[in-house]
Amino acid sequence: MKRVATFAFYAIGALAIAYLALYAYATFRGQPIIPGDPIHIFRKPDAPSYS
Repeated sequence: MKRVATFAFYAIGALAIAYLALYAYATFRGQPIIPGDPIHIFRKPDAPSYS
């Protein structure tokens, strides 16, 4: 039981750190995150469209 509690503690901590990292990224990025908007991270403007 102690091992399960330790694992749950570390899992919750990892989720909290990931949430804070995502929040910091969204805050310092400058653009609001709009649901349904595609993510443009490594997309070149002159890349061909395959869709």
